[in-house]
Amino acid sequence: MKNKVTVVGAGFVGATCAQRIVEKDIANVVLLDVVEGLPQGKALDIMESAPVEGFTSKIVGTNEYKDTENSDIIVIVAGMARKPGMSRDDLQIINAKIVNEVVMNVKDLSPNAIIIIVTNPLDVMTYLTFKISGFPGQRVIGMAGILDSARYRYFISQALGVTSNQVQAMVFGGHGDSMVPIPHYATVNGIPITQLLSKKKIEEINQRTKNGGAEIVGLLKMGSAYYAPSAAAVEMVKSILYNENKILPCSVYLNGQYGLEDVYCGVPVKLSRKGVEKIIELELTKEEKLALKKSSETVKENIIKVMALY
Repeated sequence: MKNKVTVVGAGFVGATCAQRIVEKDIANVVLLDVVEGLPQGKALDIMESAPVEGFTSKIVGTNEYKDTENSDIIVIVAGMARKPGMSRDDLQIINAKIVNEVVMNVKDLSPNAIIIIVTNPLDVMTYLTFKISGFPGQRVIGMAGILDSARYRYFISQALGVTSNQVQAMVFGGHGDSMVPIPHYATVNGIPITQLLSKKKIEEINQRTKNGGAEIVGLLKMGSAYYAPSAAAVEMVKSILYNENKILPCSVYLNGQYGLEDVYCGVPVKLSRKGVEKIIELELTKEEKLALKKSSETVKENIIKVMALY
C-alpha cells in the first residue's frame, strides 16, 4: 500500500507540491482546500496527465478534512501569499488563524503523521503548529533552509559558471531577512567558495539569497515563488517516506542546540521515517553564531506576538 500525503492548500505551491509527489510516484495525495471545486479541478487535471507522464500514484481533491485521515505526512501550505512590499512577518496574524484551524482539524485524524509547514512566516507557523498539535518536535518540521540553500547554491553556480549540482551550501536561521548563509561550508566539488570567489562577491550572493523570495515577488507583481518552494517540500517528503536519512537544513525545534532555547530555527538535520532523526551541530564562527542568535531572537519576538493570541 502506498503512503498517503495530505497537502493542505491548493494554490500554486500546494498544487505544484502535489503534482511533484505523484509524478515522482512517492505517495498517493489528498489535496485539500476550502474553495469548492479548486482542489477537485486541479487533482483531475493532474490525474489526466498520468497516461502521458506514466505515474501510478493517485491524487484526490477535497474540501473535507475527513478525507485526510491516517495521512503519513501532512504538508500545510494554506495561507495568504506575499504581495509586493509585504514582508513574511506582515502575514503572520492572518496566516496564524489559518494554520491554527488546519492543525485543529488534522491532528486527531492523523495522530501519527509528520507535519511539514510551508506557510509563512514559516518558523513562527511551525512553532504554533508544534504547540497546538501536541506532536513531538521531531514530527513538526518547517521547510525553509532547503529552499534558501537551493537559492544560495544556484546563485553560487551562476557566479562561477558551473552547474548547480556541483555546489553544496547551507543557510541557517529564520526563513526571512535575518537568515544566515554559511560561506565556509559552501563548496564546489569539495572546493570552498572562499577560495573561488572574492569576499565582496560572496557578500553580494549572501544578500541576494536573503532577498530571494522578495526578488521573485517583485518580478511577478502578483503572487510569490512556488516552483522552488514545492521542490524543497517534496525533497523533505521523499527523505522521510523513503527513510533516506538525508542531511538537510530545516526549521526544527531547538532546546539547547546551538545555544538556542524554545524556538524553531533553520539548522541541518537528518530526516528519516521518524521525522527529525538527529539535529546536526556544526562548528560556526563567532560572527555566524551571533548572526544565528540574532535571527532566532527575531523569530522569538514574532512567536511571542502570535502565541499571545492562543
